[in-house]
Amino acid sequence: MLYIRELVQQALDTGYLTLEAEETLRRMLMSKYSQEDLEAFITLQQAAMAGLVKQQSREVMIVS
Repeated sequence: MLYIRELVQQALDTGYLTLEAEETLRRMLMSKYSQEDLEAFITLQQAAMAGLVKQQSREVMIVS
């Protein structure tokens, strides 16, 4: 079973949150999760706001 904190750790390690990981997080947050997972998610949000983690969904797509 995959935990929110595992996805968060992967994003923190790589500095990048993929579209797939974002969608998985959304689904996981709709079900029951632990306090530890909630705290990890908050850490991810703070890292993203500080620019430490880039979100693929926020990247500008340049079409030529």
